[in-house]
Amino acid sequence: MPAFGTPDDTPEQGHVGRRTVLKGVMGAGALTAVTGLVGRGTASADVSGSDSGECGVARGWGKVADAFRKNFEGGGELGAACSVYAGGRLVVNLWDGLADRETNRPWRRDTVMQVASTTKGATAICAHLLVQRGLLDLDAPVVRYWPEFGANGKDRIPVRWLLSHQAGLPIVDGPLTFEQACAWDPVIRALEAQPPLWQPGTQHIYHANTFGYLVGEVVRRITGKSLGTFFAEEVARPLGLSAWIGMPAQHEPRVAKIHAAPFSMEELLAGMIKATGLDADTVTAWVTALYSPGSVAIRAAELGGAFTSTDYFTTPAWRASEHPAANMVADAHSIARMYAATVSNVNGVRLLNRATVETATEVHTDTTSMYGLPPGLNIPADRSFNMSLGFWRACPPYPMLSPASFGHPGSGGSVGFADPDARVGFGYATNLWNFRPDDPRAMNLAKASGPASDDARTIRYCLTVPNSRGPSSVTTSTKPRPRGCSTSLRHTRTHSVIGASWTGTKATPGVE
Repeated sequence: MPAFGTPDDTPEQGHVGRRTVLKGVMGAGALTAVTGLVGRGTASADVSGSDSGECGVARGWGKVADAFRKNFEGGGELGAACSVYAGGRLVVNLWDGLADRETNRPWRRDTVMQVASTTKGATAICAHLLVQRGLLDLDAPVVRYWPEFGANGKDRIPVRWLLSHQAGLPIVDGPLTFEQACAWDPVIRALEAQPPLWQPGTQHIYHANTFGYLVGEVVRRITGKSLGTFFAEEVARPLGLSAWIGMPAQHEPRVAKIHAAPFSMEELLAGMIKATGLDADTVTAWVTALYSPGSVAIRAAELGGAFTSTDYFTTPAWRASEHPAANMVADAHSIARMYAATVSNVNGVRLLNRATVETATEVHTDTTSMYGLPPGLNIPADRSFNMSLGFWRACPPYPMLSPASFGHPGSGGSVGFADPDARVGFGYATNLWNFRPDDPRAMNLAKASGPASDDARTIRYCLTVPNSRGPSSVTTSTKPRPRGCSTSLRHTRTHSVIGASWTGTKATPGVE
């Protein structure tokens, strides 16, 4: 693997019921992405050392470690990881907690996590790679690449509307089974026969599952490769990522187990009001319209009956098949590294150039209305679904780092994004899935990932596991602390993290 802190011009070194409620307009959860890292009894970790997975932060990035630690306070996390790249360098690489509460399996350096709709960002990157290479024209009709798609009034739909969720195809009538969804072709046949719900290009709504099949089939028709294979060969392998859309079975032991945090409809409404800044009457009407039984958002999540049960989501069969809207398995480091390569050189690899990024991140849903709302109800795109060509753009519900940021959240909390101005790539993942739209965990980390203080000194965070009963503590060693870095804890206390009792020791900061 390349070295930690490697500059941009370094040659490439490596290859190689409630669960559906946020799958509609809110995308799928909060902002985050995944890394899988830990280590029992690790000594100090200096991020200026290597890019091989040491746990720590670089000079000036201590606020991110503070925010990461704070997320665990009060049972806010079970297991999680966060990574940040800046200017092509890895500057934050953190993990902690449990990969499986039931067995007390710790979250390790190589732990990976299902990241749900964070997958869509990876799929969009694949499409824009083809655009950049001149193989895909965003304004060409889809039928240029996929002739059978044109049935039932779809012959004039351009490629860009597949990416912007404006094609009118969030659902398939089915019936489909889970096995058919995993087989790919039955869904493609269903989409070919499906008429649009609205005049394409005039409205939008989140294509929770069909996005991956629509974009993935265009990629397959152009390249002759499935989306998962194209991603593996053109994105994951050049960057050395632990990320798969269709994960090989040998990586199953690395997967963290999903644990759901309970929440109520009242919490959902309160969270949406807080996250969007809209009034209670507007949010209530919006939620009622989109998430009532038989609504378009519910039907979009169910994919013609294939996903009426959520039990599939934790199975090896789900992880092994390809669902380019929803089933990437990755670590936070890989997500951050992937997004970093869209806005900077990462060890000699740059996925997207500046012109491609500018085209890919132009917001489209600000000129169309949201489908399925009652007459007179208008939900501004920047308060609900601020979508460009496959990427969310920064907005009040998902502020990311700055107005220039783009990325994609995933159900339960994961997120990945890039900021072209700051040249930052960010990734976060968690296995305590929180479906509240005002979930602060990832956004607190993102906020802390802003420009570092010029007078900051090196801060090193490492993980130690003081006993075998639960997750590790964060040991902090500092030179004079930068302003805003509250790491001078000097005592031992017992924490309770989702039922797992453990003792966390905060080492006395010392001068190196």
